[in-house]
Parts: sequence; C-alpha cells; structure tokens
Amino acid sequence: MDATPTLAVSSSGLTKRFASGQVAVDGIDLAVPSGAVYGFLGPNGSGKTTTIRMLLGLLHPTSGEHSLLGRPMPSSSAEVLPRVGALVEGPAFHPYLSGRDNLMRLDSADRTVTGRTASARVAEALDRVGLGHAAGKRYRHYSLGMRQRLGLAATLLRPRELLVLDEPTNGLDPQGTREVRALLLELAAAGSTVVLSTHLLSEVEQLCTDVGVMHRGSLVAQDTLAALRTRHAPRAQVTTTAIDEAAEVLRAAGLADVTIQEGRATALLGSAEPEALVASLVGAGVPVRGFAVVAATLEETFVELTGEGFDVAG
Repeated sequence: MDATPTLAVSSSGLTKRFASGQVAVDGIDLAVPSGAVYGFLGPNGSGKTTTIRMLLGLLHPTSGEHSLLGRPMPSSSAEVLPRVGALVEGPAFHPYLSGRDNLMRLDSADRTVTGRTASARVAEALDRVGLGHAAGKRYRHYSLGMRQRLGLAATLLRPRELLVLDEPTNGLDPQGTREVRALLLELAAAGSTVVLSTHLLSEVEQLCTDVGVMHRGSLVAQDTLAALRTRHAPRAQVTTTAIDEAAEVLRAAGLADVTIQEGRATALLGSAEPEALVASLVGAGVPVRGFAVVAATLEETFVELTGEGFDVAG
C-alpha cells in the first residue's frame, strides 16, 4: 500500500477477527490528515481500542494494511514508534515508585535521547500535566485522575509528531479535563497530529478538526467536523397559531417535505431565502411568532449514524 504523504495515519481494509469468530474491526479505511485533531468517536465496545492497538503494533490485524507518519507498519516500527506518543487503556506504572521515578525509568529505556537531560525532560512533562507538586508521591497513592495525567506525561517525554490517546480525560475532574484539553490544543498548534479516541461528544466538539465514527466494528463516517455539522439539510421552522396556513405558504414557495407539528410548520429550506419566506408568511396574514433555520445537531447526526446515543457530558 502506498502511503499518502499528507496522512499521519492511514489504513486499508484493517480487520481484526478473534478466534471466537467475533469481528471486532471490519475492514476500515482510516485517513487522518497530518496536523489534525482527529476524534475517533464511538460508543464503548465499537472497536476503537482494538483499532488503536493494531495501529500501534500491540495487536496483529487479521487482514489489511496501515501506515503511520507515511511509513508502512509494522515493518517501520523501529523508525516510526519513537516519533509516536500513545496512551492506551489506561497507564501502567510501578505502584511503589514515585511519579518522577516512573517517568525516569521510562525515559531511560529510550535510546534516542541522552540521559544527561533526563531530569529536565521528566520535570517538564510533569509540569505540563499539572503533576509537578506530586512528582515525589508514590504512584499507588495517586488518584485515578492523577494516574491518567501521569500516563499523558509519559507521552510527552520527548517531542512527538503523532499522539494516539485512548480516553485521555478518563477519571479527571472538570478542571483537569479542561487543562488536558487545553494541552492537546497546544500540542496540535505546535504541529503534532492528535488521534483522540473518545465516547464523549463534547470532547469532539471542543477539540477536533476531523472525525471518524465507529459502530460495531465499522467506520460508518469519516470527514471534517465542519462537514459533519452540515451533513443534514437545514429546515425552515415557523412558529405560529396558524399552522395550516403557514404550511400552505411554505408549499407555495416551493419548499419540500412540509410537516406540521404542535405549534410549528417546518420544511426543507433548499435554496429559499429566509427573509423572503418571512415576508411571504406575513403577506399571507400568518401571525409569525418565530422563524428559524434549523439544522440537525451533531448529537442527532451521530445517533442517526449509529442508532445509539453518545455521552454528551464531560
């Protein structure tokens, strides 16, 4: 497979079938643009983590191909993985070591950096995730949120061209969540590509430029966030006490799919000008209490794609 230079992550037919016969990931074609913050969104159990594990070489695909940073995987792992930071399924650290010592141990395993500057790298990583004050505290005394922060710090021990993060705000309080989101935006602004696996719609809305939606092992949508926002045609919505008359005006104006609901008449806006519609309604004697152009919310779009709700909190 020829990797596209402008893609930080790409795959073709990536599939994982377990011995039980379960197809966890079914032939997905990922396309993550370089420099994007890519929201890998889907309900829990939709195949996101399995996909990430295959991308990073932690799980062998049953079939298909993929590349990271323009290089085929897993044949280029030794070259590529030092340029990739990852946080998958929660961090694993030694419970009796401090946060600082855990990171020092990880840093010492990286042969691409010099040990002379290890302390400075570790201190900077801890500060960036707000753990400088708890650097000497043993990991076993860390809260869930602190453990998640330490895992993120581990990905920041050296500059990364690509960050692959599985639920990075899991366990964080609202303030910690805001801080991590701000950090991810900072990293993206500095040139890193971020792949953010999440089930939180708010996370995608606040952070992401591009989105891939998983459902039962399939990639059911992949586009820019802006394109997904406008996926469904907008509708004209008239609030009035004369619903039938309003509906007739909308039909006469050539609008399609005119529907009547309690207190409202709606129709596909198409190429009609909202101002002209309002003028026509008023001219026909319709008492217009309200007029709006309404598009489907992002949540409604994802529910339609998957048939399932998303956690919109966070």
